[in-house]
Amino acid sequence: MGIVINQSIKNSISFYFGMFFGAISTVFVYPNVFNDEPEHWGLIQLIVSYSFIISTFSNLGIPKTFIRFFPIIKNKAKLYFFSFLFIFSGYIIFLIISLIYKDWFFQLISASPLLVDKFYIVYFLVLIISIYELFVSISRSNLNSTLPTFLNEAFLKSYNLFVLILHGLKLLSFDQFLFFYVGGYLVKLIVISYSQFKTNNINLIPNLNGINVIELFQFGLFVIAGGASAMLVSRLDMVMIGKFMSLKYVAFYSVAFYIGNAIKVPARSVVAISDPIVSKAWKKNDIKLIKNIYYKSSINQLIIGGIFFVCVWLSIDDIFSLLPKKFSGGKLVVFFIGLSQLFNVGMGANGAIIVHSRYYKFDLYSNLFLLVITFLSNYIFIQESSPLKNLGIYGINGAAFATSLSIFLFNLIKFLFILIKVKIHPFSFKTIYTILLLFLVYFIVDAIALNLNPYLNIILKSIISLIIFVPIILYAKLSLELLSIYQNIKKKLWSL
Repeated sequence: MGIVINQSIKNSISFYFGMFFGAISTVFVYPNVFNDEPEHWGLIQLIVSYSFIISTFSNLGIPKTFIRFFPIIKNKAKLYFFSFLFIFSGYIIFLIISLIYKDWFFQLISASPLLVDKFYIVYFLVLIISIYELFVSISRSNLNSTLPTFLNEAFLKSYNLFVLILHGLKLLSFDQFLFFYVGGYLVKLIVISYSQFKTNNINLIPNLNGINVIELFQFGLFVIAGGASAMLVSRLDMVMIGKFMSLKYVAFYSVAFYIGNAIKVPARSVVAISDPIVSKAWKKNDIKLIKNIYYKSSINQLIIGGIFFVCVWLSIDDIFSLLPKKFSGGKLVVFFIGLSQLFNVGMGANGAIIVHSRYYKFDLYSNLFLLVITFLSNYIFIQESSPLKNLGIYGINGAAFATSLSIFLFNLIKFLFILIKVKIHPFSFKTIYTILLLFLVYFIVDAIALNLNPYLNIILKSIISLIIFVPIILYAKLSLELLSIYQNIKKKLWSL
């Protein structure tokens, strides 16, 4: 786990820098810049959502296929050629299909005139995202997840904030803002492609002899279905809000969704490097190592994600008091999304364990189930006819409830599958202790009456929570990895 912890720390730094810039953008700057035209922000969210969804299909599952077969195929140059060939082939297929069925697609999603007018941006983004994700897989297969994480989080979100401020100051028109906003994705691609060609000596041999193309393509098809389902689920709520409501409600939902979804930040820092290690462990059938990663990814993510969720929920009223009034109606969205993401990170690296095993086909079946549940639940709970409307669960609250329900069921199914097939699970008594401690911290801090300004309330509640939580975590040794990090930091400070 040494390389996992080492890169997880570096990734966490990038994630938290990204979260800092993202929080400033999403919670404070976006709502004020687009207060008079929230539909413009909703448009941006839909453009990005459709681009990621479509790229998941058009890339033919190549990024995941690359990680899966990188330890197996000895001639890397042929694997590189296969991967780039199919990435571009998939994009050409997407272009042909989209040009033929474009009008039908716009009618299906009830696209607004504004979305139709700017949809050309999606064509550009799909290609950029597809190629970029392949380079991310190349980097991670060589056990370097820090650069992709830095580009995705610290760079892109700080860049977007800078461009957003220029638009807010009227130095960029909305069309110019869109141009530079999308340009950030191109910069990411240029940086990572240069890095990978330089450090990994990428050579492309236009020869597929010795490569079982059918096996790779078959795996890719399963990954497409599974990955597309997962991507659809992560974006379907916004897409369906755009269909059943309007672009401005996509913007309102985005603020609250971002706050709740930030809970999974620490999870992504661990999973980013765990993925290729799990793949190699399966190749050696090293169940002990897989179980070790499964458990440690679960407890560490639960501890960090848990205290983050507690701090957010303790300050939720103060956070929303800082927003423009029209953006302040998403408290339930934060609760549902945050709680479901806490459950998600607490389940550990279950997705990586399944997709890199001989049971990888189950990833397809479970993701298809997830997609169906997510679509049906969003369809039921977003509309005015929601059966839980009396509880306030409809509209954007209904979308959050539907998404959280899907995440709970999805993780439960994966947990049971791994338990039955591999005979391992990620929990121990430390899991129970951590959950009880989180409740204890919440009730203690919630009982403290603070009537200061919102900023001070947020800061003080978070500090008090950490003062109670962190020493107990370290003293009780609930996470040996976090204890090791603390001891190393302490040792370095004492040596100064």
